[in-house]
Amino acid sequence: MRRRARVAFGVMGRAAVALAFLALSAWTCLALWHQAGDDDRWRLAAVVAWAALLVFLARFAWRRTRLGLILIAAAFAAFGAWWLSIEPRLDRDWAPDVARTVTGRIEGDVATLENVRDFAWRDASDAEERWKTERYDLSELRETDVILSYWGTEAIAHTLVSFGFSDGRRVVFSIEIRRETHEQFSSLAGFFKTYELALIAAEERDILYLRTNARGERAYLYPLRLPKPAAAALFRSYVETGDALAREPEFYNTLTANCTTVAFDLARLIEPGIPSDWRILLSGYLPGYLADQGVLLWNMPLEALRRRAEISTKAKAAPPGADYSEAIRREP
Repeated sequence: MRRRARVAFGVMGRAAVALAFLALSAWTCLALWHQAGDDDRWRLAAVVAWAALLVFLARFAWRRTRLGLILIAAAFAAFGAWWLSIEPRLDRDWAPDVARTVTGRIEGDVATLENVRDFAWRDASDAEERWKTERYDLSELRETDVILSYWGTEAIAHTLVSFGFSDGRRVVFSIEIRRETHEQFSSLAGFFKTYELALIAAEERDILYLRTNARGERAYLYPLRLPKPAAAALFRSYVETGDALAREPEFYNTLTANCTTVAFDLARLIEPGIPSDWRILLSGYLPGYLADQGVLLWNMPLEALRRRAEISTKAKAAPPGADYSEAIRREP
């Protein structure tokens, strides 16, 4: 019995080591593909060479277990050291819509934001570029809205937060990937230090119109039941985050550092007791989480809430020259 148990444990141990080896091999190959330059031929060559080395070491380990495992561990350690050496940067050839990121200062209740984006989009990839400096009186904060924009699966949405003031002006904060001019967004690439984080502050007629009209995404606007001091604190947190990212860049991560998780972290600065939830990662289901927390202005079943929150249809139906923010908030 003891011998059989030892044999069984030995088999399970080998299987566990083999699975760990396969998982690490797959991860490192994907990481190498996304970091080995822009030429697909060079990336393929790098991945093939690395995979060939791993196969050779695995065969060696099968014959001479201890030495082979030491060599495999050394190979992965060297890869890890290289991976840790990859740091985010501020000086890449950025795409025009993320060429600048918001910075600001707050003196009393007056927030001055620099690099507020106000592009006029002709289509999804072409716009008249405008950047400006704006001042907002936080004592005049009137509304805070969460906007979710869907482009594919129902489980994932881009999260934006819009602040409205008593003078009718609004500004939207959006955590986005900071793409280079040649890059397109990929959720898979977002796991492998491919993009930096960018905090964009923009007019609704820019950043929401881009999604509802130019890209044809499905967007939903949910007004929050947020007291003015909490809304002002959230606004201040966005400004501080923008300044921090302008000084010390960070990498975007599809799972742990994206538009929703960063917004959640900022909200926790205001209310530390906000519970974690799977709907923060699967941001498409965020309205249900917000409803459960009692922070939505509208109290109704989720399906009715979603119908009322939909703004893409209203945005597309608005006549040329209409006030975009008014159009998307107009009751049917």
